[in-house]
Amino acid sequence: MLLPRGSEAISPTGHYTGYVWVRNGLAPQELATPEGRLFFHALEPVMRVSRLLGRPTFEGMLVARHRMLDLLLAGAIERGEIGQVIEIAAGLSARGWRFVQRYDGVTYVEADLPRMAARKQRLLQRLSGPGPRVTTIDALADDGPDSIAAVADTLDPEVGTAIVTEGLLNYFDLEAVTGMWHRFAEVLRRFPTGAYFADVVLRPQANSMVEKLGAGLLAATVRGRVHLHFDTEAEVAAALAEAAFPAADVVPAGTDNPGARLVHVIDAWT
Repeated sequence: MLLPRGSEAISPTGHYTGYVWVRNGLAPQELATPEGRLFFHALEPVMRVSRLLGRPTFEGMLVARHRMLDLLLAGAIERGEIGQVIEIAAGLSARGWRFVQRYDGVTYVEADLPRMAARKQRLLQRLSGPGPRVTTIDALADDGPDSIAAVADTLDPEVGTAIVTEGLLNYFDLEAVTGMWHRFAEVLRRFPTGAYFADVVLRPQANSMVEKLGAGLLAATVRGRVHLHFDTEAEVAAALAEAAFPAADVVPAGTDNPGARLVHVIDAWT
């Protein structure tokens, strides 16, 4: 989990998220951490009550967004548009490992802060077969060895490339988010095709109790301030267009559970 500049701790939410993915068959057991298991079981009584009342759960939101981002990325790879991926703040996600196993010839780079990158590298060594390349990044840097531009320099300029962020945007204020989007678009324009896939949580609508409860649940679970930047999908698309993503769709991650309705996914192209 990539946190604002200066924070090197692996957040409890990062561990919790990794354990949720393992629980739901989205990651192998080797990527579960003791911290994630402890945090999950500490929160489970609250989540169980929320499920019984038909309200959103953090687990439901995490699983919905992860699966939808998988679908978007897989579609782009299978259409032959994308052959390289940079996932920023990959945390304990198994997406890089799963996609390298699934798609021959795909280059997958997981980029995170140094402490998480080091731990992820150790965990990946428990798994068999090829895996992603792990490196460090400062997503707020305009240039330098840990910038997104420097990571992109290591890739093939003749191959379509995607940037993925999951669970990242709502930790930063609007200025930081739009700055990242400008940097991402600038980097992706180097390649024949460029795609950006991400999740975003909108501000709760005035008449939506589910969304209000969900936003409060998210803030309480991450134990910190959550930045909600936009009211509507159209506002997100407009901000992406201003950042030089001329084509951008922003759609709900799903409708199969209340948690899925809390989060949207971004499907943007340069």
